[in-house]
Amino acid sequence: MRVEQIAVFLENKSGRLAEITSILADNGINIRALSVADTADFGILRLIVDKVEAAEQALRGAGFTVGKTNVIAVEVPDRTGGLAMVLKSIKEANLNVEYMYAFVNKTGENAVLIFRFEEMDRAIETLLKDGFTILESQQIYNL
Repeated sequence: MRVEQIAVFLENKSGRLAEITSILADNGINIRALSVADTADFGILRLIVDKVEAAEQALRGAGFTVGKTNVIAVEVPDRTGGLAMVLKSIKEANLNVEYMYAFVNKTGENAVLIFRFEEMDRAIETLLKDGFTILESQQIYNL
């Protein structure tokens, strides 16, 4: 029920994102989703890729600091209120969202919400109980 995500720490300077995406492309690694958070001095690039271990090795080999974490991928209909339904469930369960980002899959019928929670197991249990679809890693990689 969890998806492995890599986080790359990078200096906040021109060309760093291009360098990372080129490294991944040169190694045949497909980016399925990403999010960038930055401060004045550095950024955190969060990526879901189809080949996690290969991405980690390639980026470390190029001198980047890379970490891995687990996230939850929740599929919802891509329509008004889709995100609100999930967040209502999370609020009612008193769960804390550490961060989230989203993307729309190729069909355009569903959106995929990527979440990191303080209490991952309880979040999974709550979302499943409330009827939400949680995607497995391979399902994300194949979108």
